[in-house]
Amino acid sequence: MKKNTLKFQFLLLLLLFCTPGYAQDKNFHIYLCFGQSNMEGHSKFEDQDTLSNNRFYSLQAVDCPELSRKKGEWYVAKPPITRCNTGLSPADYFGKTLTENLPDSIRIGIINVSIGGCHIQLFDKDSVTNYVEKAPNWMKGMLAAYDNDPYTRLVDMAKIAQQTGVIKGLLLHQGESNTGDQDWPNKVNRVYDNLLKDLNLRSEETPLLAGELLAADQGGKCASMNTIIGTLPQTIPNAHIVSSKDCEGVADGLHFSAKGYRTLGRRYAELILSRRNGGGYTTVQ
Repeated sequence: MKKNTLKFQFLLLLLLFCTPGYAQDKNFHIYLCFGQSNMEGHSKFEDQDTLSNNRFYSLQAVDCPELSRKKGEWYVAKPPITRCNTGLSPADYFGKTLTENLPDSIRIGIINVSIGGCHIQLFDKDSVTNYVEKAPNWMKGMLAAYDNDPYTRLVDMAKIAQQTGVIKGLLLHQGESNTGDQDWPNKVNRVYDNLLKDLNLRSEETPLLAGELLAADQGGKCASMNTIIGTLPQTIPNAHIVSSKDCEGVADGLHFSAKGYRTLGRRYAELILSRRNGGGYTTVQ
């Protein structure tokens, strides 16, 4: 009798230690967003942008006590979603559009780690230390918010997200600081490969959506970079380009207006919605 009791206790302890402390919901679709100021969110959000949806969440990547948000915790998505004082991001309307067009059983979660003015090399874990050492003073505060390592912060937050959901794709908007850099696709590919390895993701199941920069017809000063961005699928087969045509810009020739971000965010979502290989997605209504 005593032997059976000890055996039962052993099995109970084994069960307790081997059972995960979370339940992964395959209907909770997670997207990782990164880049520079246009992904960060440059233009001010408006009242219409703050209407929340209880199926759309963001994982806080930095502490924002003034917003009553803590790093590493989920909140119903509402701008600012990148850092405490950032503006409207294309990620806002990406998530809104998905929830409006997917079955009610599916929830959307995003993580946005972006740094205004950065080169893509900042997200390369092999070059981040050297990059941070040489970063201009105006960037240091943004870098400090991510402990001077935005790539690691993105991965750490993604691992938290994987405890409750499934990563379905990556959203990138970056390139202004790399304008004219013919090696940009290879640099993006290094970041993409590292994310796949560090998060145990498969390339064929993890699309990378890259947005074009402000178009020439909107006065885009870096519009020439869109030709290079357009070649990314030649390097990353599961990369897809999001058009910025007719996305309204602002006078600086670099950033989109709030209206432009709404349009761009919906276009990111449309690419995901058009994929029918495993999600039962439909087209935007």
